[in-house]
Amino acid sequence: MNIVNILRPLLPELLLAISGMVLLIVGAFKGNNASRLISQCIVALFAIAIVLTIFGPKNSNDILKDHFTLDPFVLFVKPLILFGSMIATIMAMNYWRNEKEERFEFSILILFATLGMMVMVSSNNLIALYLGLELQSLCLYILASFRKKALRSSEAGLKYFVLGALSSGFLLYGSSLIYGYAGSIHFEQLDQIIKQTGATISIGGTLGLVMILVGLSFKVSAVPFHMWTPDVYEGSPTPVTAFFAIAPKVAAIAIFLRLIQGPFAHLVHQWQQIIIVLSILSMLVGAFGAIQQKGIKRLLAYSSIGHVGYLLMGFATGSQKGIEAVLVYLVIYVIMGIGTFSVVLALRRQGRLIHDWADLKGLAKSHPGAAFLMAVFMFSMAGIPPLAGFFAKLYIFMAAIDAQLYTLSIIGVVTSVIAAFYYLRIIKMMYFDEVTSSLDIMSSRTLRVIMVMAGVFILCFFIKPDFIAHYARLAATSLVVYQ
Repeated sequence: MNIVNILRPLLPELLLAISGMVLLIVGAFKGNNASRLISQCIVALFAIAIVLTIFGPKNSNDILKDHFTLDPFVLFVKPLILFGSMIATIMAMNYWRNEKEERFEFSILILFATLGMMVMVSSNNLIALYLGLELQSLCLYILASFRKKALRSSEAGLKYFVLGALSSGFLLYGSSLIYGYAGSIHFEQLDQIIKQTGATISIGGTLGLVMILVGLSFKVSAVPFHMWTPDVYEGSPTPVTAFFAIAPKVAAIAIFLRLIQGPFAHLVHQWQQIIIVLSILSMLVGAFGAIQQKGIKRLLAYSSIGHVGYLLMGFATGSQKGIEAVLVYLVIYVIMGIGTFSVVLALRRQGRLIHDWADLKGLAKSHPGAAFLMAVFMFSMAGIPPLAGFFAKLYIFMAAIDAQLYTLSIIGVVTSVIAAFYYLRIIKMMYFDEVTSSLDIMSSRTLRVIMVMAGVFILCFFIKPDFIAHYARLAATSLVVYQ
């Protein structure tokens, strides 16, 4: 086997890694004057990487298989991560240009963070997983504190770094305990060892599994490991918050799902109760915590925690249908996040971004198009039919009912109704409250296209909801080991 065939499965990652280093050198010589050019190149690189992923090899070769894997699950998640990063980069370009703070490092950090996510979701052993996770995390810490002269941004970066390092420590120590129990770090070998032992595991192995779950729960911001999320979302620059809510969330959910439905699938009875508790707590905190929030980004942080609770409900089923529901939910969640943040980034008051939901009062009178699209995204997040968010929750609830998780399903429905309150309150502000002060909307054609396309997707999803479900089913089939 020649070197070209060996490296073919790695082409998207190699493209991003080599191009990122080249662009970093270009930025070092050209300075911030090259920031827009570098951002445009990175957007193009993401688009090329999506094509290479979709039309490239469908499985890894024998030389790479112990470290790197390609299967329908990975091929479903990777384009979603790349798409989210590409849109986040485009939205950030308009933001930094308007703020007159363009710096070439920003897009390069997004590039390397995305590279870490791709390595992480393709990892086939615990060391490769950890390396990809750390590459992603180090870039995210810097992005959170990107505005180094802003106190809140520095605070957000520090909090994220401390708690992120703690979660990485849990994950690494848990991995070492799993290695001590099984004598292997490779996912396929772990699966075989656990299967041969009759789904029993030693105390050390159990502790390792729990620590891995805790580490990953930090990364997906599941309650009670969510404490960093509202502060980091609020303190980070808005395009960074948008990025956090899209691509890293998808990568963290994907690797979480891959671990518990891959090497630890036969231990479902050990981890299922933990996942159920995490799901219930996340849905409750997400629903009740957001009610008191006035800031846009803090409310969206609690909203994301609630959405993680619904995703974990799909995890708890331990079934192929549950995995399929999670993947469909992820796609819709990404589009809803893109649409919501594109509207937020487009709205300005006296040249500055809006910070509170109260700033949207009377928006329908001054900017009916933006108000309509924001209403679409809010209705969808609330799960109102026939919008895409309704189908996302429907798939999750149906999978939970099929798994006989009736109590969890009832709690999910109740929290969904409670969460609808703050989504509907935003719509009420836009359409029924009086204008407090006029809002401006950015003339960026790019942002307008993004928000309109996201709105069309959410509105028209009901026409053919099985389109995404078909590919999600193929991805879920490749992942399920436990029967």
